[in-house]
Amino acid sequence: MSITVKGKIERKGLGPGTWALIGEDGETYELKDAPSELKKEGLKVSVKGTVRKDIMTFAMIGPVLEVQSFEAL
Repeated sequence: MSITVKGKIERKGLGPGTWALIGEDGETYELKDAPSELKKEGLKVSVKGTVRKDIMTFAMIGPVLEVQSFEAL
């Protein structure tokens, strides 16, 4: 099921490093398959994607959001 999350992009230094979306509701999502245009610290965005419950990551900072599309706000 696809969801849309509005929030801010942050770089997390856990493990090898990962990109996260901090939602307006305070939820932290680890971004999967994020395009390079999305990997900008502090960028405010709306991201459409699928929460993947079938995978685990080194960072384990929150649900994994597989990016389908995004829009800068």
